[in-house]
This record gives sequence, C-alpha cells and structure tokens, in this order.
Amino acid sequence: MVTKPRTNPTATDSGLKRTRKDAAFPTWRQPDGKALSCVEKIKVLNENLAEIRQMAQDALEDAVLMGCDEGQIRSVLEGLVDSLENPYRETK
Repeated sequence: MVTKPRTNPTATDSGLKRTRKDAAFPTWRQPDGKALSCVEKIKVLNENLAEIRQMAQDALEDAVLMGCDEGQIRSVLEGLVDSLENPYRETK
C-alpha cells in the first residue's frame, strides 16, 4: 500500500468540523439531549471515532489507488454505517 499524508474533510452533517489532521469531535449527547459529562466515556467515544475515521480513510485511499470509483466506495462506506444495528434499542 502506498502511504501519503492524511487529510480531513472540512465539515459534515454530524456537527463535526474537520479542518486539520487532528479532527474535532462532537459534543456527545445522551438520548435526552444532555451532554455526556463522564470524561472516560467521552475519551472512549472520541478514540473510537478517530479509529473508524482512519480505517475509512485508508479504505478510500486503497480503493482509489486500485482504480475504484471514489463515489462508489463512499457509497459503500455510507451503506455500511446505515446497516449498523443497535442491539440495545428498546422495543415498543
């Protein structure tokens, strides 16, 4: 795999604003809208998001370098996120 400097998009609909390599993280919220206050929980969520973002960035770059259409890989990654299931969702 060819390595090159990683860059971040400038903004997303999720409230994240990324202008540099060290991406900004959202204010993590509870279902009632209140901000999470536990520093350790916030740290874990931020680390998870950073790891997912880097893996997705690597997958995008690999796909483009191997000749895949950028729009297709972006669509596949979006579909992957959309397919995630919440095993803790309360049933009504």
